[in-house]
Amino acid sequence: MRTILHFIDGVPVDGGAGRQPVFDPNLGRPQAEVVLGDPATVAAAVASARAAQPAWAALNPQRRARVMFEFKRLIEAEIDELARLLASEHGKVVSDAKGDIQRGLDVVEFVCGAPHLLKGEHTVGAGPGIDVYSMRQPLGVCAGITPFNFPAMIPLWMLAPAIAVGNAFVLKPSERDPSVPVRLAELLLEAGAPKGVLNVVQGDKTVVDALVDHPDVKAVSFVGSSDIAQYVYARGAAAGKRMQCMGGAKNHGVVMPDADLDQAVNDILGAAYGSAGERCMALPVVVPVGERTATALRDRLVDAISGLRVGVSTDPEAHYGPVVSAAHKARVESYIQMGVDEGAELVVDGRGFRLQGHEEGYFLGPTLFDRVTPQMRSYQEEIFGPVLQIVRAESLQEAVGLASRHAYGNGVAIFTCDGDAAREFATDVEVGMVGVNVPIPVPVSYHSFGGWKRSGFGDLNQYGMDGIRFYTRTKTVTQRWPTSQRPAADQSFVIPTMA
Repeated sequence: MRTILHFIDGVPVDGGAGRQPVFDPNLGRPQAEVVLGDPATVAAAVASARAAQPAWAALNPQRRARVMFEFKRLIEAEIDELARLLASEHGKVVSDAKGDIQRGLDVVEFVCGAPHLLKGEHTVGAGPGIDVYSMRQPLGVCAGITPFNFPAMIPLWMLAPAIAVGNAFVLKPSERDPSVPVRLAELLLEAGAPKGVLNVVQGDKTVVDALVDHPDVKAVSFVGSSDIAQYVYARGAAAGKRMQCMGGAKNHGVVMPDADLDQAVNDILGAAYGSAGERCMALPVVVPVGERTATALRDRLVDAISGLRVGVSTDPEAHYGPVVSAAHKARVESYIQMGVDEGAELVVDGRGFRLQGHEEGYFLGPTLFDRVTPQMRSYQEEIFGPVLQIVRAESLQEAVGLASRHAYGNGVAIFTCDGDAAREFATDVEVGMVGVNVPIPVPVSYHSFGGWKRSGFGDLNQYGMDGIRFYTRTKTVTQRWPTSQRPAADQSFVIPTMA
């Protein structure tokens, strides 16, 4: 059986706190095992990063950018193989796995502009003979803790900007699908990054705590559940570290009476059931405005759901594959039963789905609920599976209130042909990322990704200019050079001004 190791100081490393199976969700059986690290493993990875970082930071930005360009090229050359490997451990279909990698590559491409992104500000003549300028400098050693649902995209969102601006990085990927992150580290080394600039430590909570607690780790980026995000944020912030922690979501899609229903249903279907709903930017709640809209939307959703194909990850005709694990499948099924017990109307039940020849795989059919209310726990909590809930609203204001009052505030969408309604919605809704006729409003790489409320902890978002700001600190220099023409200044005990 294949063994997935750590990657420290440019080489695979064994050892730590034991091993754990890595399952194939399509078959429901182990396909590999991953080593689990311990504090000593973390210490070795951080020591390697700390040793490599000064020389890497001393390179001029364009030389680091050349490494990132080559890193991008190598990933693109291997994207088919990487997508198959990713799909085999996660369960998402190969076409979706390619999208996972591509959205990460977009950020790698963005940070190839590091020479421009790192430019500071400069004021000549801020005072008599005084110039002021600023510079962005790397923090040192940074760490990333990433979830199972995007084993390529989210690591690349973190490590690419951190490394491009001159930091060294320690990555702790999910132990459920750990192979692709290791391969990315190997490709960065091949691209020309010195050993130690990127290290990968496999593990569980023990490794997370050791990374967050390590005094040489200056910043931590985390993506996962909200409870863990809050825990990691509080622990790191208490130690004086720069923290960026993204949590869960319960994204709403508001459908107005004037919406193009055919397009809306098509968009909602992909956003709700794509990747088996295992996305923090999935659309698990749809809010039709008005009873006529709700009835028409429900009917079309039922028809469209009947045409969905659930299949193995390598099936090119499948719309989505299995969920990641047996435990997660059982969790999603428990939420479906919870919705039934709470009185929601179960319109389509995805439980009991079996794929011929893959009966032990972790497959769930698409599920649809109607007449869900905000008081229901199944609405309040993140299900993270192929489950779509209809919550009816009588007005746009009521729909805005539903999304705004929810504990999560990651993403939201409105489907409408009315520009005034869209503008009002985008302005008023208390959610971090808004889509107008866009079901999954993940910003492009030169903007920034981040939610509000329990979806995000910390002041700076991921990638874009916020990513550059997070992984650097600003130093401002005020300078004056003595000249023979300027008389020596008298001593002054008054705070200097430029008046």
